[in-house]
Amino acid sequence: MRRRSLLAAAGAAGIPFRRARAAEPVDVALVLAVDVSRSIDEDEARLQREGYRAAVTDPRVIETIRGGMMGGIAIAYVEWAGIEYQRLVLPWTHIADAADAQRWAEALAEAPRVSLSWTSISGGIEMARQVLADCPFEPTRRVIDVSGDGVNNSGPPAETARDRAVAEGIVINGLPIMNDRPTFGRMPPVPLDQYYRESVIGGDGAFLEVALDFESFGVAVKRKLIREIA
Repeated sequence: MRRRSLLAAAGAAGIPFRRARAAEPVDVALVLAVDVSRSIDEDEARLQREGYRAAVTDPRVIETIRGGMMGGIAIAYVEWAGIEYQRLVLPWTHIADAADAQRWAEALAEAPRVSLSWTSISGGIEMARQVLADCPFEPTRRVIDVSGDGVNNSGPPAETARDRAVAEGIVINGLPIMNDRPTFGRMPPVPLDQYYRESVIGGDGAFLEVALDFESFGVAVKRKLIREIA
């Protein structure tokens, strides 16, 4: 029932995607869980999405995908803000070549975006867990890629959601954006990369890829995708 509702929501939004064959194998099922809380303004939101579009279509990323044992990955794109808001923006999409990646990037460019309330990393992780549970592919690894510019300030602690996901064999990697004006102009209580390392990432081989600011976000995403896929 949950899978049907997710797919129906994507169809209603007019988002194209390729349906998987039954248990089609992929090297990794990757949920991109992206912060759209109100601390991220329109310019920063644009740089985030452009960074993901450029990274997924980058020739080095495509080469890494094609070099995997299965020669393909599955990506779902989730946006999250406060505990009351998580949204599946792009459903599971199989990417095996440049044409697949370009179609995915075009769909992301056309998808509407909102900016809402607080920052619930725990809510984003919980949503990503649900999306992974409904993945129609057969991955060798399951990964949640959390990116954001602030600490958890809504809903349960991030550690609670992280530990639940890790217990299910999911790896959570982090992409903290070291913005100079996060969380409505207030700096986090600890350096954001330290917070992500201690409270967000987890699982076998989990790692951080730090973006020094929104301008360098795309480069950081590209490095992170190559490492995650490889």
